[in-house]
Amino acid sequence: MQRPDAGEYAPYFAKYVDLVSGNDLVGALRGQIGDTLATLRAVSEGDSLKQYADGKWSLREVVGHMIDTERIFAYRVLRIARGDETPLPGFDQDPYIAAARFDDRKWGSLLDEFEAVRRSNLFLFEGLDAEAWGRRGVSSGSPITARGLGFVIAGHELHHMRIVRERYLA
Repeated sequence: MQRPDAGEYAPYFAKYVDLVSGNDLVGALRGQIGDTLATLRAVSEGDSLKQYADGKWSLREVVGHMIDTERIFAYRVLRIARGDETPLPGFDQDPYIAAARFDDRKWGSLLDEFEAVRRSNLFLFEGLDAEAWGRRGVSSGSPITARGLGFVIAGHELHHMRIVRERYLA
């Protein structure tokens, strides 16, 4: 697979795509599972409720956000890769966090869910051919390819895990 060019995603997403090294999207996504879970499984149940500052999400909410976002973006990949040209709406992360009540969940359950979502998406992504990855659609009012979305998923996780390491675990 080739990396997406700047015309395959909205400019806002460049901050995520740029974090992903190389061209092997599926390999990068697969490798993230072990790295992310090793970091997060070292966090205690109690520490998973901590915020790095007042008004910021707890670590549980960050992981929940990563799960929700990956699910939504993978759904977009599926629709676009299958040739569905229906414009796909955006989503506002804050109402999702409020409605999900991630802080009421067990930490281990959230980590298991993260792993399950990623492994499920890997099956989908491994089944896509070059033509499917290159298909274009519209998401959040901007043109995007399935490939662009895949790299956004990988970069979104890298972005949030950098914040976790620098602000929650430092």
